[in-house]
Amino acid sequence: MSKGVTPKSKDYARWYTDVITKAEMADYGPVKGTMVIRPYGFGVWESIKESFDKRFKETGHVNAYFPLFIPKSFLSKEADHIEGFAKECAVVTHSRLKSSPDGEGVVVDPDSKLEEEIIVRPTSETVIWSMYKKWINSYRDLPILINQWANVVRWEMRTRLFLRTSEFLWQEGHTAHATEQEAREESKQMLDIYQEVLEEVLAIPVLTGLKSEAERFAGAVDTYCIEAMMGDKKALQAGTSHYLGQNFAKAFDVKFQTENNKEELVYATSWGVSTRLVGALIMVHGDDKGLRLPPKVAPVQIVIIPIIKNENSMAEVEKFLKPFLAELKEIGIRFKLDDRQNISPGFKFNEWEMKGAPIRVEVGPRDMESGTIFCARRDTGEKTPYKIESAASTMSQLLEEIQKNMFNQAFEFREKNTFSTDSYAEFKNLIEKGGFIRCGWDGNPDSEAKIKEETKATIRCILLDEKIKEKNCIYSGNPTKHEVIFARAY
Repeated sequence: MSKGVTPKSKDYARWYTDVITKAEMADYGPVKGTMVIRPYGFGVWESIKESFDKRFKETGHVNAYFPLFIPKSFLSKEADHIEGFAKECAVVTHSRLKSSPDGEGVVVDPDSKLEEEIIVRPTSETVIWSMYKKWINSYRDLPILINQWANVVRWEMRTRLFLRTSEFLWQEGHTAHATEQEAREESKQMLDIYQEVLEEVLAIPVLTGLKSEAERFAGAVDTYCIEAMMGDKKALQAGTSHYLGQNFAKAFDVKFQTENNKEELVYATSWGVSTRLVGALIMVHGDDKGLRLPPKVAPVQIVIIPIIKNENSMAEVEKFLKPFLAELKEIGIRFKLDDRQNISPGFKFNEWEMKGAPIRVEVGPRDMESGTIFCARRDTGEKTPYKIESAASTMSQLLEEIQKNMFNQAFEFREKNTFSTDSYAEFKNLIEKGGFIRCGWDGNPDSEAKIKEETKATIRCILLDEKIKEKNCIYSGNPTKHEVIFARAY
């Protein structure tokens, strides 16, 4: 493993890429804009996925799978939707290749041109609602609470590993309801789940709120979001939950017969999070030594590194650790005994520090003589010896402490870099320094657009806990309609 990463203070973007590649989280794919998620990075994603999937199922949702290919005509049925995704769509026009005339390569077979061009899934609303048209007839068929784990393709011009790639992994929930109230409650329930997982599992504090019209999902009536502050003080949209009203029901003519034998259009929601959350983890918690992973998502929660001189020493270490490792396994802690030969302990220390393992355990001859193990915390760097007999239960408590401490560190960082102001001059100065700015907005899209044009800051969310409506708009000076968070964002 290469030694060291570019310091965050020197080049944050380079630091981010260094951490991903040197910690073996991901690599660049052969097609520009794509990425290969390596096993260690995929292990992090699996932990995130399991945390969400468990909660989805507990609230009555079920998983299904819909096609990757969508007829081009489907996207034209919902005007706002196609306008939002048109520039990102990958289009399939032919179905096969053939040998080139010179016999040295392949070319598209012109005889294989498709009758209707196919869109590679950028999101699944259209294909799913074409199926709901078939499945929904009566109020007895509602609600439908479906989620799918899938890949999507959005032909991004500027890409960055995990944060913005041409293909990425995500979950997308799509639900159908008999009433507006039920659909809105669903949207908010999923937002609550997103916040819970981000804060309790990923140890990332988030703000919740509504998107402005300019930032709203294409085709939605309302978009709820969770916004997180990254280590460079920029914002990242970490997840969204959309109340779609009856827009897609109208587009695909999805109606149901009510209990009173009346015909009504269905109400809809959609909601999603993606592998972008792995990027958020890196940027919120990482430092100049590499990753710092919260225990709940770390593929390896405890790494044990023997300090040995020969194979006989290794056998002694394994014998010494056997009860400890058995107990770790019994209580469900993910651990790894790094018993690789011909690699120095110092190299292993640096490697696992780079990979962000929450706890590193060192065991050498002196430790075995005293019946102890030596533990180093990745979150604080603190090193402490523990008696081997009680070490497993102590490790369990220590992992909980690390999880809480990492959330608190991130929360304190966000609070330190969140500001309130009613002066536009001060607003512009604060934006240059980075962070979240809490202020009033008159609700006028023109004010929002002007602020974006002049400062590159956007409304990240209209806060659900609005408090300062008596103040004036930060830009126009007109009465405030909403309290919002402005920031520069990824």
